[in-house]
Amino acid sequence: MHPCTDTIRTVLFVGALSLIPACGGGSSSPTSPSSGTGPVGATVTITSAGVSPKSVTINVGEVVTFVNNDSRLHEIDSDPHPAHTDCPPINAVGNLSAGQSRNTGNFTSSRSCGYHDHNDASNTALQGTITIR
Repeated sequence: MHPCTDTIRTVLFVGALSLIPACGGGSSSPTSPSSGTGPVGATVTITSAGVSPKSVTINVGEVVTFVNNDSRLHEIDSDPHPAHTDCPPINAVGNLSAGQSRNTGNFTSSRSCGYHDHNDASNTALQGTITIR
């Protein structure tokens, strides 16, 4: 056996082990902010016609579920475009493939937050408002 064979095997084994945590549940949820775990206060459905309903009202501590019933990818983010800084819990939704759903982060204060599809930011059919009371 060549003297480097054991070293190569060790490097390959350690490298393979480092990939194991990335092979988890298959969720493509964003890392920051994380999706909320509070009660769902409203659900917004995305279709080729846009978002429905365009405005929802929830309570502090609740989340909003976004469901992509369109055949294409949508990326839901907080206003304003492209900074997405107004309401960070919305940014937890991020990319939604066709058929996918994801919650916002928990909303912790009363306010009104706008959102849009980052991939089609000027399309008013893909814009809406979440009011937190």
